[in-house]
Amino acid sequence: MPDWVEVASRDFVKRLPAEIKINAIFLPLIKRGKNPDISRIVRDESRKLLSAVPRDNLLLVLDVKGKPLSTVKLSVMLDNWLQQSQDVSIIIGGPDGVSDELLSQASVKLSLSELTFPHPLVRVILLEQIYRAWSILNNHPYHRV
Repeated sequence: MPDWVEVASRDFVKRLPAEIKINAIFLPLIKRGKNPDISRIVRDESRKLLSAVPRDNLLLVLDVKGKPLSTVKLSVMLDNWLQQSQDVSIIIGGPDGVSDELLSQASVKLSLSELTFPHPLVRVILLEQIYRAWSILNNHPYHRV
């Protein structure tokens, strides 16, 4: 990841309270050659992602066809997870998306936007939105309506 992604990510993680622990796991992409078999690559990457998710975690997948999400709705979800002490695994797939197999195992499928963002930016946006959702729950002045 570029340095700016690491700096921004660390900043938002540092702002979160101890009860919201972010444990980012990065899996390398499968190399795409001259004539890649994209369906095989997506399947294999998705299986690697699934194998990294602890069994008792709620699985949330970011997907272009997922349900649109507002910050306020995310704050409600975050509150529910915190109240239930639910660990959540959030998957950001590779550049070609995730497999139907992975999507079928997701409890929640969300879309951050109808726009397409580069994956490093998605990471920062997601962490910022988690922090913003927390700020809404705690009447912190970061979120202004």
